[in-house]
Amino acid sequence: MRTTDQPTEDRDTARVRRSRLSPERERELYEAVVELLGEVGYDGLTMDAVAARTRSSKATLYRQWKGKPQLVATALRHTKPVLLEGVDTGSLRGDLREIARCSETAHERDAALMRGLAHASHDNPDLHQALRELLIFPEIDALHALLRRAVDRGEVAPDRPALNYVVHMMCGAFITRPLVEGKQPDQTYLLEYIDAVILPALGAA
Repeated sequence: MRTTDQPTEDRDTARVRRSRLSPERERELYEAVVELLGEVGYDGLTMDAVAARTRSSKATLYRQWKGKPQLVATALRHTKPVLLEGVDTGSLRGDLREIARCSETAHERDAALMRGLAHASHDNPDLHQALRELLIFPEIDALHALLRRAVDRGEVAPDRPALNYVVHMMCGAFITRPLVEGKQPDQTYLLEYIDAVILPALGAA
């Protein structure tokens, strides 16, 4: 399987923060950031507004997260309904179906936010990098770990070419249906897509 184009060690280093906040306080802050993001968008969100909404000092925010791009990306990751690293049903099909089940809930909440962030990232290299390092790369790493478990269980041949393209296939499920059919990728569609496209490509149908 291909890996992301930044070494894992570097990505881990980029995600490490010296946190003096309790988990409860971090969760409260992350939820406030996502709430603000939904209200004013990325360009309208300021560290002043986050500090006021969360009753924090700007110094604390910058010490913990360096800047707005890092704070936004981390908040999105930590408020996701489910992280891929927590998915392990014991079978590849079960894992992919669990991702589809959870993704429908996440998509309903995140679709507008992510469209806005995708647009903003075109003009903001720091945001683009933060989203890749703190939100996207960890999920890709977790998906690769999920696929390695399937290989270890004998469900997928280790030299199966499609292993390099599972991320692309999964992204395609979400991106192409609205473009081609004008419909959102609901759970029924995603489950059918897994059985008709991903599993056969992996030789695990």
